[in-house]
Amino acid sequence: MPSDEPNTANSARRPSVSEQTPLLGDSSQTAQSSQVPVAQEPTTKELIWVLGSIWVGVFLAALDVTIVATLSAPISSSFHSLSLLSWLATSYLISNAACQPLSGRLTDIFSRRAGLVFSNVFFAVGNVICGLAQNEGTLILGRVVAGIGGGGLTAISTFITSDLVPLRKRGVWQGIGNICYGAGSGLGGVFGGWINDTLGWRWAFLIQVPFVVVSCILVIFTVKVPAKVTEKAALKRVDFLGSITLVITLVFLLLGLNTGGNVVPWTHPLVLTTLPLSAVFLGLFVYIEANVASEPVIPVRLLLDRTVSSACLTNWFSTMAVFGLLFYLPIFFQVEGLSATAAGARIIPFSIGTSVGSLGSGILMRSSGRYKILNYISVTLLVISNVLISTLTLTTPAWLPFIYFFLMGLAYGSMLTITLVALISAVDHEHHAVITSASYAFRSTGSTIGITIASAVFQNVLKSGLWTRFGDREHAREVIARIRDSLDEIWNLPSDWKPGVLDAYMDSLRAVFLSLLGLTVLCAVVSMGMREHVLHNNLSRREERSS
Repeated sequence: MPSDEPNTANSARRPSVSEQTPLLGDSSQTAQSSQVPVAQEPTTKELIWVLGSIWVGVFLAALDVTIVATLSAPISSSFHSLSLLSWLATSYLISNAACQPLSGRLTDIFSRRAGLVFSNVFFAVGNVICGLAQNEGTLILGRVVAGIGGGGLTAISTFITSDLVPLRKRGVWQGIGNICYGAGSGLGGVFGGWINDTLGWRWAFLIQVPFVVVSCILVIFTVKVPAKVTEKAALKRVDFLGSITLVITLVFLLLGLNTGGNVVPWTHPLVLTTLPLSAVFLGLFVYIEANVASEPVIPVRLLLDRTVSSACLTNWFSTMAVFGLLFYLPIFFQVEGLSATAAGARIIPFSIGTSVGSLGSGILMRSSGRYKILNYISVTLLVISNVLISTLTLTTPAWLPFIYFFLMGLAYGSMLTITLVALISAVDHEHHAVITSASYAFRSTGSTIGITIASAVFQNVLKSGLWTRFGDREHAREVIARIRDSLDEIWNLPSDWKPGVLDAYMDSLRAVFLSLLGLTVLCAVVSMGMREHVLHNNLSRREERSS
C-alpha cells in the first residue's frame, strides 16, 4: 500500500525542483527549496482497493448531476418558480468549474487525502442543504456548496491515478474510472425519477449523504499518497492571489455565458459587466502566475509547451462541440415527435461509446506505448461522426442516429484519455496535478461556450426562418413567440403552419450541427501539435521523456 512517507529511492533518482526552476528549461537544473517525492507503485490488488474507494465518490458526483437534471422541473414547480430551473444547473456548474483548477496545487500542498475529505464533506453538506431547503436561495446555496465538493471528487481522483499508475498503464485505469463516471451518469436520471415518484425530490439529495460518508471513510483509510515536501509552512505556499483571481475569472465568465440569452438578455448589465471583468481578471491571473507566485496554481509557462497547449485546446474545442450536440440532439428528436424521455434515451449510445473509447484507447496505449497515431484516429473519427450527424433529417431511419452517436462517444472518450496521457507525459511528474487542473478549466469553459454558441445559432436562425415564412400572417408575433418558447406548440398549430415550422426547426438544427462541426475541425487541427513522449513503465520516469 502506498505510504505517507516519501519514496526516497525514487526521489533520489530525480533532481529536486522548485517553482523557481525554469519549467521548460534544462531538466538538469536543480534547486534546494523543495523535494518532490514519487509514490511507491502499488500492486494491482492495492490499486484496485485505493482507486475503487475513490471511484465511489466519482460515481456519486456523476449520479448527482443527472439526478438534478431529471428533477429540475418538479423542484422548480414545488417552489412555483420556473427561473429556478436554470439556476439549479448554473450554480452547480459555476462553483464546480471555478474550484476544480485549484485542486491540483492545493492537494500538492495539503495532500490528496485532505482534498478528497474536504470534497466529500462539502458534497455531503451541499446535499443536506438542498434536501432541507425551504426557499430558492437556500437551494441554490446548496448546489453551490455541492458543486465545490463534486468538482474536487472528479478532479482529485484523476490526480491520484496519475500518482500511482505509470504512464504506460495510465489510460487503462482512466478508462475504468470513466466507466464508473458513465454508470453514475446513466443511472442518475432513473434513480432520481424513481425517488421523486416514491419519496419526493428532497430524498434524492438526502439519500446520497450516507453513501458520501462511506466514501469519505474509505478515502481516510486507503489514500496515502505522499505530498510535496518543502521547508515553507503549508499556508505560506498557497497562491492566494492566483487562486482568487482565477476563481473570479471563471465565475464572471461562466456567469455571463450561462445567464446571457437564457436567464437575461445578452444586453443585460449583468452580462455586459461580467464578461469584460472576466477578461480583466484573466490578465491579472496570468501576470500573478508568471511574475509573483512562488508556487502558482497553474504555472503559465507549462502552457507554452507545444504538447500541453495542443492537448488543452483539443479538449476545449472538442468539448464545445460535444456539449453543444448533447444539448440540441434531444431537441431534434422532440421535433420528430418523441417525448423528452425517449429523446434523452437516444443519447445512451454516446455514453456507451465514451466508456468503450476511453478504456479501448487506454489498452492500446499500454500495448503500444504510443498515443500520437491514436490521437489522429480519434479526432478524425470525431469529425466524421459530426459530419454524419449534420446529415440528419426528419426522414432519417431511426437506427442510424444510434450508430452516429456511438461513434461520437467512441471518439470523444478516446480523445479525453489520449490528451490526458499526453499532458502528463509532457511535464515532470511533480506538475501532473496542476496541468491536469488546467485541462479541467479548458473543458469546463468549453462546455459552456459550446452550449452558448449552439444556442445563439439556433435561436437566430429559428427566429429568422419563422419570420420569413410566417411574418405576414395574422397574429404572427404571438404564435412565433409560443413556437420558440415550447416545442409542444408545434403539435397544436394549424395544419398549414406545421410543415413550415418543422422546416424552420430543421434549418436551425442543421445550422447548429454545421457550426459545431467547424469546432471539431478546429479540434482536429490543434491536436496535430502534440508531440510523442515516452510512456514509461515506472513512476520514476528514469528514461529520456521525448522521442
